[in-house]
Amino acid sequence: MQNALILTNGLYRTEEAKTAHGLIRTSKRYNIKGVIDNLENEGKDAGELLDGKNRQIPIFANLNNALQNLSEIKFLIIGIAIAGGKIPKDMLAIIKEAINNKLSIVNGLHDYLTEMPEFVELAKLNQVHLMDVRKPKPHSELHFWTGDIYKVKAPIVAVIGVDCSMGKRTTARFLEEMCNKNSIKAEMIYTGQTGLLQGGKYGFIIDSTLNDFVSGELEHAIVSCSKELNPDIMFIEGQSAIRNPSGPCGLELLLSGNAKYVVLIFSPKRIYYNNTEQWGKIPSIESEIELIEKIGSKVIAIALHTEGCTPEEKISFKNHYHQKLNIPVLLPVEEGVENLLESIKNIIKTNQSLA
Repeated sequence: MQNALILTNGLYRTEEAKTAHGLIRTSKRYNIKGVIDNLENEGKDAGELLDGKNRQIPIFANLNNALQNLSEIKFLIIGIAIAGGKIPKDMLAIIKEAINNKLSIVNGLHDYLTEMPEFVELAKLNQVHLMDVRKPKPHSELHFWTGDIYKVKAPIVAVIGVDCSMGKRTTARFLEEMCNKNSIKAEMIYTGQTGLLQGGKYGFIIDSTLNDFVSGELEHAIVSCSKELNPDIMFIEGQSAIRNPSGPCGLELLLSGNAKYVVLIFSPKRIYYNNTEQWGKIPSIESEIELIEKIGSKVIAIALHTEGCTPEEKISFKNHYHQKLNIPVLLPVEEGVENLLESIKNIIKTNQSLA
């Protein structure tokens, strides 16, 4: 648990800062001491801006201000996840400044600092590390799918969404934490860089894994977790969406990962994939449920991503979809996920009786 700063550089209040948002909520790997964003947000609490909860994590306008006010900072974490995964040019100067201030850099984007000679030399000179967590594993370390997934006894729940940036990882983490607080041994299988940075032990980064090995890496993470910890239940963090044309993803979790249960995240006010009209309209929640259940998995709950909703609309949408779909509907950020506790207990009990 080393002290770290997060760099968002003006993007903190956007969905592109979801890596920062996840680390602000929880991290077992780093002590987050501050966020470097912009002058407008300087002095505000990062937690309050995120979800109204003060976490005593101040926002600074620049690196110099942060280092003047904080001590023993060891890492700078690039806290954004943007389309294409390139490091924004305006961040490179800040990263260079951080290295000159003896900070190691944690980078979760597809641009690799360890392949940039200038940064490699600078890090060596300052005796700090460059960590490209999204860099693909060597071919020799990858696993091909074997079928061992069918030996896993614990029920597996996929937390997937109808689009990107809907809170899949956050909801999965909430479900894991809720179960553990109620004496249910739960684990989350991460599939993205933020889950790894939060301290996830089991998982892999799906979008930097050679496609031939995605199914095998997923299976390996689940089987390893099962063998080593014997959890009562596992939650898999989803990525993108089954029908998102920019990067369809989700069937691997249901088929290769044998996730027979699904918590499906839906944004009632979002019309187009990635809020981009030319990408096409998001199909109805009913058709997404039908597609998932035709594959052989059961949707046990809907979780609402409430962007653009007033407090009154959030409750109205929750009640509407509960009546319409006749399954539990969650407001994870606003109300937590306790409403799914009894359903999870029943799934575990049923699974044990069939074993």
